[in-house]
Amino acid sequence: MKTKTITTTVTALLALALAGCTPQPASDDGKPATATQTGATTTYPFTLKNCGTDVTVKAAPKKVVTLNQTAAEILIHLGVGDRIAGTGYEIEKTPPAIAAQYEKIPVLSAPGAEIKHEKLLEAQPDFVYGSFASMFTKEQSGERKQLHDLGVPTYLTEFDCTYHESVADADFTMLFEEYRRLGKIMGVPEAGEKLATEQKAVVDKAVGAVQKREKPLKVMWFYSTYEGTPWAAGPGGLPQHLSGLVGVENIFSDAKTKWAEVSWDEVAARNPDVIILADLTRGEPNDTAKEKIELLKKDPLTSKLAAVKGDRFITIPGSHMDPGYGSASAVPALVDGLNKLG
Repeated sequence: MKTKTITTTVTALLALALAGCTPQPASDDGKPATATQTGATTTYPFTLKNCGTDVTVKAAPKKVVTLNQTAAEILIHLGVGDRIAGTGYEIEKTPPAIAAQYEKIPVLSAPGAEIKHEKLLEAQPDFVYGSFASMFTKEQSGERKQLHDLGVPTYLTEFDCTYHESVADADFTMLFEEYRRLGKIMGVPEAGEKLATEQKAVVDKAVGAVQKREKPLKVMWFYSTYEGTPWAAGPGGLPQHLSGLVGVENIFSDAKTKWAEVSWDEVAARNPDVIILADLTRGEPNDTAKEKIELLKKDPLTSKLAAVKGDRFITIPGSHMDPGYGSASAVPALVDGLNKLG
């Protein structure tokens, strides 16, 4: 989820030299490392439909640019992190398990900012993968058609084909299918299937541990503030899906977008039983969970809420609320937090 965008005007296109690529199968052995792919293979070229756009992949990409940290982390867990030629939009500290691999990847943007089109082309990518529609614009990394016309295939997560628009079938099935499709694109289909299977097991185990309640708890997914206004999860995103999985009610499930600009008056009127805090380390005001709690406790209105007075908070890394490798671990964290609150 992104609450603001920094824009600049691209004044020129840089020449892009693309080298022919041949598949180099690799696989994830369950840890963030490259292993030999066996069994299933990808047959090139092939075309797939992604967010309504035909994407033709002629060979296994060797110089990938990921437009955001979450996208890079997924490829690392697929065992192809050594093929990432650049990344951007870093919003938090890299998980220790993949930090060594991630730190080898050139960062093509300023901290917390998007990769600009000229900088993207300097990396001479043969594939571009991103998690936010707002990044595939002429003001940022370049429109998808523009890149396709240059011979660079792209992939945009199906969770955000249109920026912040609710997606009716946003769930883990969609995320796991993204792993499979990326595995096929990168020439490591078995790695994609393995990652999907492993994470489904994590989700299923956590859901099985949910304590039943006579009446569902009402929750607010509190992501961030922008100029003092709170942003909360609405319908059509992973937080809404998570709410249904664990049997709670998202108080802003009737919002118009999956991430909604709300008001403290609305929060107070809907009076959540539990507030789920996004812990962010971007450096923006009230980004960390600690800062959010302090804000809620000192505000004259929200300090009177039962959830705030009773310290009924659950903290989840902010990036896990958007689709990515960490999203599956948000389920056991949420279930454990809810079970402890009783």
